Amino acid sequence: MKIKALLSFLLFTGTIFSQTIKSPSDFLGYEIGSRFTVHHRVVDYFEYVSNSLSNVKLEKYGETNENRPLYVSYISSQENIDNLESIRNNNLSQIRIASGAATNKKAIVWLSYNVHGNEASSTEAAMLTLYELVTHEKALLENTVVILDPCVNPDGRDRYVNWYNQVKSTPFNVDQNAKEHSEPWPGGRANHYLFDLNRDWAWVTQVESQQRIAIYNKWMPHVHVDFHEQGINSPYYFAPAAEPFHEVISDWQRTFQIQIGKNHAKYFDSEGWLYFTKKSFDLLYPSYGDTYPTYMGAIGMTYEQAGNGTAGLGIQTNEGEILTLKDRAKHHMTTGLSTVEISSKNAEKLNTEFRKFFNNSNLNYKSYVLKNENSDKINRLKKLLDTHEIKYENATSGSVKGYNYSTQENGKFTVNNTDLVVHTNQPKGKMVKVLFEPNAKLTDSLTYDITAWSLPYAHGLNAIASKTNVDSSESKKPNTDLNLADTKAYAYISKWNSIEDATFLSALLQHNIVPRFTEKEFSANGNSFKKGTLIILRNDNRNLDFDTKLIAIANKHKRGLTAVSTGFSQAGVDFGAYSVKPINQQKVAVLSGKTTSSLSFGEVWHFFETQLQYPITNIKSDDFASTNLNSYDVIVLPNGNYKSLLNKNTLEKVKNWTRSGGTLIAMGNALNSFADKDGFSLKTKKANDTSDTKEDTQKDNLTPFEIRERERISNLITGSIFKSTLDNSHPLAFGYDTTYFSLKLSGTSYHYLKEGYNVGYFRANTTNVSGFAGSKAVKEVPKSLLFGVEPMGKGSVVYMVDNPLFRAFWENGKLFVANAVFLLNSDTLK
Repeated sequence: MKIKALLSFLLFTGTIFSQTIKSPSDFLGYEIGSRFTVHHRVVDYFEYVSNSLSNVKLEKYGETNENRPLYVSYISSQENIDNLESIRNNNLSQIRIASGAATNKKAIVWLSYNVHGNEASSTEAAMLTLYELVTHEKALLENTVVILDPCVNPDGRDRYVNWYNQVKSTPFNVDQNAKEHSEPWPGGRANHYLFDLNRDWAWVTQVESQQRIAIYNKWMPHVHVDFHEQGINSPYYFAPAAEPFHEVISDWQRTFQIQIGKNHAKYFDSEGWLYFTKKSFDLLYPSYGDTYPTYMGAIGMTYEQAGNGTAGLGIQTNEGEILTLKDRAKHHMTTGLSTVEISSKNAEKLNTEFRKFFNNSNLNYKSYVLKNENSDKINRLKKLLDTHEIKYENATSGSVKGYNYSTQENGKFTVNNTDLVVHTNQPKGKMVKVLFEPNAKLTDSLTYDITAWSLPYAHGLNAIASKTNVDSSESKKPNTDLNLADTKAYAYISKWNSIEDATFLSALLQHNIVPRFTEKEFSANGNSFKKGTLIILRNDNRNLDFDTKLIAIANKHKRGLTAVSTGFSQAGVDFGAYSVKPINQQKVAVLSGKTTSSLSFGEVWHFFETQLQYPITNIKSDDFASTNLNSYDVIVLPNGNYKSLLNKNTLEKVKNWTRSGGTLIAMGNALNSFADKDGFSLKTKKANDTSDTKEDTQKDNLTPFEIRERERISNLITGSIFKSTLDNSHPLAFGYDTTYFSLKLSGTSYHYLKEGYNVGYFRANTTNVSGFAGSKAVKEVPKSLLFGVEPMGKGSVVYMVDNPLFRAFWENGKLFVANAVFLLNSDTLK
């Protein structure tokens, strides 16, 4: 490969070699790296190349929330492009038959750029890489198909680029204090809903992820690279990755990462560029752009260039070096081409080992069995599995033994033909293991992200992991019976135990249908109904075409209704009882801006708009003090630091609003603004004091430097699952059982509320059931609060210590938020 020669005279200018195709600089009219290229111009260049060359094919695979197109480009030899579909099918056949000789002979390399919008050098590098592949590196394409996604996150990229172009100096200012190096909230990292798309590969909560996974599964590449940027003072990072590696990762995947790293090092050494490997970026959490492909059989890697949203077109580092966009793009282009080169040289071996990866006969658990006690939860899980093309079946009636997720012990339960079985003896069996295993094996506790994510816990499903193959049969779609109007009905009844029920409620309210909910259980028409059940009375909705409108909404949302002819219950409360309360159209506001975590705000915003489908008003934190809070019934404070915002005067304003009937919902670190403050019963839980009777290494600051980091993590909880107890007689926990598995993201703990309601809490013997928790932090979890409600006048403050909306993938927590919004009205607790 001619990288060294290219770097000296060819990278950014047209030459005699480019007579048939324009370089990016020639096409755009400026030197790559001299400015940031807006997304539509990037698309223009990729369209130009594909229209000019028959061995380049451009495919649109989706659109963003802001209607920007998503593309991949296929680059290969003419013969390979002419046989592209055959190559794809041959590759997929290797997944289905994981033995024998490889049927595909071509290496398939997928390069993904700019998943974080403000890590913007990679899209510039994508254009350079495309150009070099179709001009000077065509020989690499004879046995290689390169799939190039120039911008995974166009919305975030353009948010960053447009801001930078507005504020930059001319010429650019390298002073770190310059405005062009201080990106405003929320920054360009995330997508439209402020989700980190590099944490969404497995959970596919975002439209970009959903569309990308669909086309990714059509190809299943052998190598996948995710291009990133890190802090301005860091050397370049490339493979091999850091520990911990997940145990399903093969020896080949490990060793080839080393080969790739050595190939990169050859080019970096020749230029004197600094780099590092085997640090910081591990391969455990399954939802990254390196781990997800790895668990799908690829060599998945992250490449990190210094820069990020801080660097702009150029910045002076702490060492006095000037880091430019040109440098950053050059480095990413070099590793991209080096990856294609080493893959091309090992095409046959890549295919052979790729095929071997899908032999799943040695996996410990053979089947995961999930009880269908809530069809909405099961259907939600099925939808996720369908997205990843993971197969599932229905259990054959009988008894199943294995590891019980609820008890964390070996046990058994009876199953029937509505329960779900997911086998590991299928092409994507290793991904099944990764997503369903009760507890991921950790080879090192220093990890880059959360260490627990098991889907049965995340979806709130009782499950057993069996070491024997559980009998099952092909899953069939159940018949969905539509509701019929009953014009003589006194009322219609609808269950309440899933977020789908809350979305149905949202639709009712927005169509001006008045529902009620019951705080007590009752029986009607021979059926028992639990607390939280919705009761829609004809008497409350006399001015509507009641039956027609209600039935249409229920059928659209696939909610089964029970029509009853009387409000006299067979058992329990009657429909006119005080404990059957109306649900009002709540006006909801959420705080946004520089005091809030942009990701946490995005989770709330996304939840209301796309899942609950209920209107919400975003209030800037700078405007909060002057906002008339009486315009709102519910205010949500996402995770954030509100120390300066909630000063004495503003806090008193919030108290008065709450006392008049408002519901304040505080999540995560937002609780710090109320803990230990006058007028609030929330108290921080701190470690017990111990007598200092002997030399204490930590107190005397004698901890050696080399182990200081590991001492630090003893105080942390970085995404670990804990079993909590719920008071499901309280409206905040309606629709839940008496236990709930919570994903704890912080080592901060709070005492039980002395006044108010401890709705969710950790008992004295609580330990984590999955994931890593520091030895000191875990001691503070027992006898601590999870969800609390503090009455304040006519209103209430809701404390959510653990964020139930985290990354939108902890499905079982979302109903708590809906309960807090709709079921805690001013007279609920009288």
